[in-house]
Amino acid sequence: MSNSRRTFAIISHPDAGKTTLTEKLLLQGGAIHLAGEVKARGQARRARSDWMKIEQQRGISVTSSVMTFEKTAPDGSTITFNLLDTPGHEDFSEDTYRTLTAVDSAIMVIDAAKGIEPQTRKLFEVCRLRSVPIITFINKVDREGRACFDLLDEVADKLALDVCPMSWPVGMGGLFEGILDIATGKVSRPEGGSKEFLGKVDENVTLPEDVGEELELAQAGYPEFDLEAYRSGDLTPVYFGSALKNFGVAELIDAIAKYAPPPRPQPTEAGPVEPENKEVSGFIFKVQANMDPMHRDRIAFMRLVSGTFKRGMKLTPSGLGKPIAIHSPILFFAQDREIADSAEPGDIIGIPNHGTLRVGDTLSEKNQIRFTGLPNFAPEILRRVALKDPTKTKQLRKALDDLSEEGVIQVFYPEIGSQWIVGVVGQLQLDVLISRLQAEYKVEAMLEASPFDTARWIRGSDQALRDFAEFNKMNLAKDRDGDPVFMAKSAWDVGYQQERNPDLTFSATKER
Repeated sequence: MSNSRRTFAIISHPDAGKTTLTEKLLLQGGAIHLAGEVKARGQARRARSDWMKIEQQRGISVTSSVMTFEKTAPDGSTITFNLLDTPGHEDFSEDTYRTLTAVDSAIMVIDAAKGIEPQTRKLFEVCRLRSVPIITFINKVDREGRACFDLLDEVADKLALDVCPMSWPVGMGGLFEGILDIATGKVSRPEGGSKEFLGKVDENVTLPEDVGEELELAQAGYPEFDLEAYRSGDLTPVYFGSALKNFGVAELIDAIAKYAPPPRPQPTEAGPVEPENKEVSGFIFKVQANMDPMHRDRIAFMRLVSGTFKRGMKLTPSGLGKPIAIHSPILFFAQDREIADSAEPGDIIGIPNHGTLRVGDTLSEKNQIRFTGLPNFAPEILRRVALKDPTKTKQLRKALDDLSEEGVIQVFYPEIGSQWIVGVVGQLQLDVLISRLQAEYKVEAMLEASPFDTARWIRGSDQALRDFAEFNKMNLAKDRDGDPVFMAKSAWDVGYQQERNPDLTFSATKER
């Protein structure tokens, strides 16, 4: 049943502890059996979601991975958790944005010493656009950090959210003695187990005198938890903990099971599609090539929106128009994969394909709906691609097509000139491009300065486009779909052309 699904993402600034928290959630859920953090240095610190070579070298997540695990909820029911790991690096807003279109809720991780950082805020705003409910996890309370009230007030003020503390640290940094569950009055202590605190304190533990005072102030000063306010995106329950020491993680899983919404309706051009709809439908929010370098595999990640999917079903991709049979759908358990015989709304399934499916495609039984809200963004950096070995032109074209299909880069083919131009929203994507060209396609390439600063998709009547092309051939290109793109030397150039060509639309986004 779709009510037993919780599909969520973790958002944070780099280094706030998202990768460690992901790992501990998987450990608690039984998806992995050894925490990579046991060995504290080098590649052993990478969680199972960080598989790409450049991620292992830099210690950051640059792809979005999917991890599924099951756990028994407090009421005895079995909940299936679909965790979508999002890139935290500021250069990966586009891939992260698309991933956040596929979730029903999110955990926001905040470093107790640093509070809200720029990337956290940016990702939160993406969630707010879609009214995605947020649970806040204030991490690293076992280290020296800011006062709890400062952190709570910052979340409330900077994000315009009501905050409701659900747990409280007993001491911080060197004085850290455990995490108090406010509802039950139990303290999870570093030695393990729980001790009653309110009214019944373990006599061997000296608890700070000010904890009770802080709790009284917190309960008087912040609103009580309201499920409706949380699910509408107006209130965030706040949990304190340490992902590294595995404190507060079990409580976080319980909170997602208890409070996070089951699969929500998804927008289409004709109105929202409810999970209860009988027709099977879903959308592709990510394509990943070469997850297994030994096999040139290409996996399209589909968020199932409605109906019960059965292995072998025929679904029609909106970008193709003819049905395809899905014989080997995949469920992801960290790095392990299983063939999925069936899937429910909220589940993420991987569909192996050879370039048939692309980001933004809707898959459905009748091909009568089209999910919206998965755009391409105008690139902020444009570079020409130069081959070190000119005989590898064919391999380069294949690689660029593959990587643009994934959404790592965009490729533009100029109307005049032979050098292809790649566009990205952040510098790190260029590093990923060069790394993957070499590692996966054995193509050595360099990036050179482009004469263009930005790009805009142009739309209008055939005549208006022909008239524009007559005077601007040098500035025109086509994207990988064959759609016309105006390559601009500056933002001023865009404005100037808009004024001169009122019959054309110059768009910074393109929705598929």
